[in-house]
Amino acid sequence: MSTWEIAAVALAIIYLVLAIRQNVACWPAAIASAAIYIVLMYQARLYMESLLQLFYIAMACYGWFNWQSRNGDELPVTSWPIAFHVVPLLAMGLLTVTAGLLLATYSDAASPYLDSFTTWGAIITTWMVARKVLQNWHYWFVIDSVSVWLYLDRGLLLTALLFVCYLFLIVIGLRQWRRSLPETG
Repeated sequence: MSTWEIAAVALAIIYLVLAIRQNVACWPAAIASAAIYIVLMYQARLYMESLLQLFYIAMACYGWFNWQSRNGDELPVTSWPIAFHVVPLLAMGLLTVTAGLLLATYSDAASPYLDSFTTWGAIITTWMVARKVLQNWHYWFVIDSVSVWLYLDRGLLLTALLFVCYLFLIVIGLRQWRRSLPETG
């Protein structure tokens, strides 16, 4: 556990608490946390997770822009019908297997398939957060549950604890976002 890991975890918690509240200030905290995690994940030989942090920075910029009020209107939370999940889930599976195979064959990656699953899952789910899709919380619960084991295995104890905390915050986020769904019909 390093000072940098402590800083990254603190910023990540700030990000998630603000995201649950749908506060646009969550995005700068996400950028700062991800910048630190680029190095931490690389040092832990979780190369896909390290690259994921670059994506997080780009998506944080997108989310920051997308959540900004336009003409006083806030981006509303939306809920996808089940059929909308087929493409993201198939993409996640295909990308996980492909990247996992490449990492297993051509690198010294510590956990190539789990690293790939958590990375590709997070990429798809982060896009859902930036679009305020309610079901992002369901995806995060699965991804973060796997991440706990992955980080424990690599000795990133504080980060594993962060992801255990995320599991509790995910439930809170799901409930709060569900309450803010626009009334239909």
